[in-house]
Amino acid sequence: MSEPTFQNILFDESEGIATLTINRPKSLNALDATTLKEISAALDIVKGAPDRIKALIITGSGEKAFVAGADIGAMHALNAIEARELSRLAHEAFGKIERLQQITIAAVNGYALGGGTELASSCDIRYASTKAKFGQPEVTLGVIPGFGGTQRLTRLVGRGKAKEMIASGAMIDAKEAYRIGLVEEVAEPDELMVKTRDLAKKIMANGPIAVGMAKYVIDRGADLPLDLAIDFETQLWGETFATEDQTEGMNAFLEKRKASFTGK
Repeated sequence: MSEPTFQNILFDESEGIATLTINRPKSLNALDATTLKEISAALDIVKGAPDRIKALIITGSGEKAFVAGADIGAMHALNAIEARELSRLAHEAFGKIERLQQITIAAVNGYALGGGTELASSCDIRYASTKAKFGQPEVTLGVIPGFGGTQRLTRLVGRGKAKEMIASGAMIDAKEAYRIGLVEEVAEPDELMVKTRDLAKKIMANGPIAVGMAKYVIDRGADLPLDLAIDFETQLWGETFATEDQTEGMNAFLEKRKASFTGK
């Protein structure tokens, strides 16, 4: 089956890293239905190629924006049913990001407002340019965040800060985003992709089954009581000892050599 062609995103692979770039610079990479569907299709490629693609980076084209939000021009005339369908498309795409076995990293190169913050929040890790700006300004338009902002932002920064950001509609800069735990690293614009790819390469050097399983345990365990989450971790920790990667990793350690993982 041939891979899909895209109009609003760029998708490429290099050194085991896939890069998905939102490519609508004239609209500051705003998200519309077509773009959300293309993101979803690209994620299907990543999901289907764990042996080939070990990590995914999501970023925006141009120098101004990661994703400046949802496309208001395409949204302003929607009725309630149509608005829910657009929200469903976003949740489908962003949910796929969360459920990937591979680690996903948002390289936030500029404005990440509304759907941009929501897209970044669905990734496992967020690196930001010093020029990045974050915000959930939906209430200034008379609506609430509809692409996961009320839920993922709250889980990242806490209820109070999420309510402050959402209810005020105010933007924060990369320094503040780092302070509140919304991003893990801030880099100069010309170093952002270099640092993001360096992180991806460090992750890729480790056992892919273990990385994917650790991601799964962290995400699922966060919604469980601690005692159940510990039991969950114990179960999956044990399962890693049934893999060839565990044997290779521990043998390599004892033999003082670099491990060669196969994802088996």
